[in-house]
Amino acid sequence: MPSLSLVIPAYNESSRISTSLRSIGRYLETASFDPVEVIVVDDGSRDGTAEAAISANRAISAVGGELRVISNPSNRGKGYSVQRAMQEAHHDWLLCSDADLSTPIKELDRLMGAAAEGGYDVAIGSRAVDRSLIGDHQPLYREALGRIFNLNVRLLTGLPIADTQCGFKLFNRQAARQIAARQRLVGFGFDVEQLYLARKLGFRVAEIAVEWNNNADSSVTLRTGLRAFSDVWRVKWNDWTGRYE
Repeated sequence: MPSLSLVIPAYNESSRISTSLRSIGRYLETASFDPVEVIVVDDGSRDGTAEAAISANRAISAVGGELRVISNPSNRGKGYSVQRAMQEAHHDWLLCSDADLSTPIKELDRLMGAAAEGGYDVAIGSRAVDRSLIGDHQPLYREALGRIFNLNVRLLTGLPIADTQCGFKLFNRQAARQIAARQRLVGFGFDVEQLYLARKLGFRVAEIAVEWNNNADSSVTLRTGLRAFSDVWRVKWNDWTGRYE
């Protein structure tokens, strides 16, 4: 059976991180991974996120998994947290998931199935491939901004991907290490950079339709989302100036 590192970046998620970890524990009871580590990266939270995660350790240890909680000294950004975990993870496959499980953890089966059957190095969850799988939608203005953003990404980077920003992505160990070593962005535009690097390095990427539900309490603000537009230009600039070599 393949081994799995499950990465959860978390910022001020004390109200739901333990619930999410218990959901992950129930999924792991029947999942075909061995061994498993769950890495929660507390990104300088001020609400006791790390302590809440540690309190749910039994949900992971009871099914033979290991829970690791690592803390950034300050709020460094989601991209920084994911990059750090990708460099510290130990196992064959690495899944990045949002703390609120807006994509249910069971959707990992879809990504693993696609990776195994198609020989892909990276399999990413997508809301755009089959929008009928979306349960709770974002407000219309945010959905419109998301479509404009992804059109911008395709035009500027050439990435043939319809949804780069779904926070549910699977990497094999080699891809995770090589991408993380070259990553430069720490904000929400890091998703585009990681996929751009995957393509540049020759890794095969699959975009897979997954279930997804909008969380009205998401920490992603409109301002943060708009800042990701400039990050797309930074990706191209970094490539032109040789920062990815």
